[in-house]
Amino acid sequence: VQLQASGGGLVQAGGSLRLSCTVAGITGNDYAMGWFRQAPGKEREFVAALRWYSIRYYSDSAKGRFTISRDNDKIRMYLQMNSLKAEDTAVYYCAARYGWAVNYYDPAQYTYWGQGTQVTVSS
Repeated sequence: VQLQASGGGLVQAGGSLRLSCTVAGITGNDYAMGWFRQAPGKEREFVAALRWYSIRYYSDSAKGRFTISRDNDKIRMYLQMNSLKAEDTAVYYCAARYGWAVNYYDPAQYTYWGQGTQVTVSS
């Protein structure tokens, strides 16, 4: 299984970005996907997760501003980020695992990871 994240960049505070994650090699339909981020000097933290096609979970910081989604026909996941803030600056990673984990917000629960894409929000 290989994941590849893209779509990061430099944006002004208040702006928007859409991250994409392409997943290759995963089989079946019983898997979970998520987005995490890691700022310099900080631990990797949960942003959003998607169970099946429409059950979504968000961190408190992402709720109301970010939307996680996926294509039905392709193994591709998205993170639409609106109203970006300087504190959203981080490397964003997509992740996947077979099955669902109750503690879906824990990075250790995910088996497969993308390489990360940098998001920088200027204030």
